[in-house]
Amino acid sequence: MARSIEPLVVGKVIGDVVDMFSPATEFTIHYGSKQISNGYEIKPSAAVDKPKAQILGPRNQANLYTLVMVDPDAPSPSEPSLREWLHWIVIDIPEGFEATKGQELVEYMGPQPPTGIHRYVLALFRQSGGSMAGAPAPEIRSNFSTRQFAAHYGLGPPVAALYFHSQKEPATKRR
Repeated sequence: MARSIEPLVVGKVIGDVVDMFSPATEFTIHYGSKQISNGYEIKPSAAVDKPKAQILGPRNQANLYTLVMVDPDAPSPSEPSLREWLHWIVIDIPEGFEATKGQELVEYMGPQPPTGIHRYVLALFRQSGGSMAGAPAPEIRSNFSTRQFAAHYGLGPPVAALYFHSQKEPATKRR
């Protein structure tokens, strides 16, 4: 499992978004038919709709998870003054199920990088305290902190994380 951490260290996800952690769960992210792996590049137009997020393992409705998606490079990688920009939060996802079985706390917002190549981080946390139903949604998306959110709700370190890159697509040329 240690090898799965290396791309997160190299991509500075560990450090910029989350602290060092030991992966304890696996999950997959698919945009359409494409499975995302660390460092994968996806066009914003291919990520307009929320991804299929699947927590792997035996189906166990007693084990609940929270999925957080952020952009630590907003508005630009060279000056991330809005770090982290919140794109999605899903709570109460049962183990072995898709995120659609959880409760969407913050509605999905696809990548919209204005300039530069942005990282989009999906961090998965195990909910040790049971359901988070009734948790208030963050009021704004800018300057969100995955660490503070996890600490506030007693989630501890992530149990898994993935990231992908996206950059602004060229405008279509009109004649």
